[in-house]
Amino acid sequence: MFKIFKNIDDKNYKPKYGGLDIFKFIGPGLLVTVGFIDPGNWASNLAAGADYGYSLLWMVTLSTIMLIILQHNVAHLGIATGLCLSEAAAIHIKPRYSRLLISSAMLASISTSLAEILGGAIALHMLFEIPVRAGAILVTVFVVIMLYTNSYRIIEKWIIAFVSVIGLSFLYELSLVNIDWNSAVSGWVTPSFPKGSMVVIMSVLGAVVMPHNLFLHSEIIQSRQWNRENDKIIKKQLNYEFLDTLLSMVIGWAINSAMILLAAATFFKTKTPVSELQQANQLLAPLLGNHAAMVFAVALLFSGIASTITSGMAAGSIFAGMYKEPYDIKDNHSSLGVAISLIIALAIIFLISNPFMGLIYSQMLLSIQLPFTIFMQVYLTSSFKVMEIQKFNFFKNPALPAWNYCYRVECFSFYQFDF
Repeated sequence: MFKIFKNIDDKNYKPKYGGLDIFKFIGPGLLVTVGFIDPGNWASNLAAGADYGYSLLWMVTLSTIMLIILQHNVAHLGIATGLCLSEAAAIHIKPRYSRLLISSAMLASISTSLAEILGGAIALHMLFEIPVRAGAILVTVFVVIMLYTNSYRIIEKWIIAFVSVIGLSFLYELSLVNIDWNSAVSGWVTPSFPKGSMVVIMSVLGAVVMPHNLFLHSEIIQSRQWNRENDKIIKKQLNYEFLDTLLSMVIGWAINSAMILLAAATFFKTKTPVSELQQANQLLAPLLGNHAAMVFAVALLFSGIASTITSGMAAGSIFAGMYKEPYDIKDNHSSLGVAISLIIALAIIFLISNPFMGLIYSQMLLSIQLPFTIFMQVYLTSSFKVMEIQKFNFFKNPALPAWNYCYRVECFSFYQFDF
């Protein structure tokens, strides 16, 4: 039923007792989480909280729900086919369309890398007063070294550590402020469109539901593949993938919400507009103390570095997929894709006069490209041919009912079977 997946090592799969087995599958979702707690999110969320208080929290909730559905669906593409989203598009969509869609995804990846590098550079300026452009070069060089010299497993551990630092930093920040929880709860569930907020709303959407993450997740989920001739193992992969995705996205939702809560409880409360991340750092010091400002800058630095790494990986996957190849940093197409994304993004940073607005508009551009990636993904995952569901008499295998199998592989719709 399933094709032989790439990068498989059956011997490495050793089931653990009870619930401990899930830890073998945790990781890919957290790499996606890094993508939507990146510096672009910081700019969007600080702007949302500082300008509109708690009223735009609903956009984080809605975006995260969308993200869970889309990431869950695209992860199943990787599990069922052994292909990332870019590879599947190159193989199953007519070249004149697939090249256009994948090229637009590469542009989105460049826009993402721009925000990530810029955020890390701004953090270096906050901490050590290094000029933003020089900081951008340092961040890029460090990320290139990480990507070109470390294996995926090592990078994954670094990313998990970075996410932990970011999360703990915001827990500390929130412990210093007084949150209006009644307004916050209302803001999480009540849609509102304050005057002049549309750019920020689009920015928050593009910062959470990021096109490059859909490509990245379908690629990295395959690091957890073990091609077993056992339906129970396949079912376990699908179940644990959902738990990994759900847990990781909830963590991302909490961190994004914390950014808006912090901005609303400090800058909106004091009617202080924030026009740059450096300014936010300077304003936090008198409001919350020097330690809070330092923690803010350190968390931003970890966010910038971690998200630049995942952005580079996504770019490599997208570009290699255009040539129907999997991501492999030692392969020419993958390494070239990484280089294109990071170098062009770095070059654009040297042309930007307002880094904060550069972050905002880079995220807005992602929301413009997003519908094209979603359309492509839904088209591919709605296809029997792509998902490689063969003609199979499910009724002869009561352990794997047709409706259950179809639901787990395709989370958008049910299909007619051709027996």
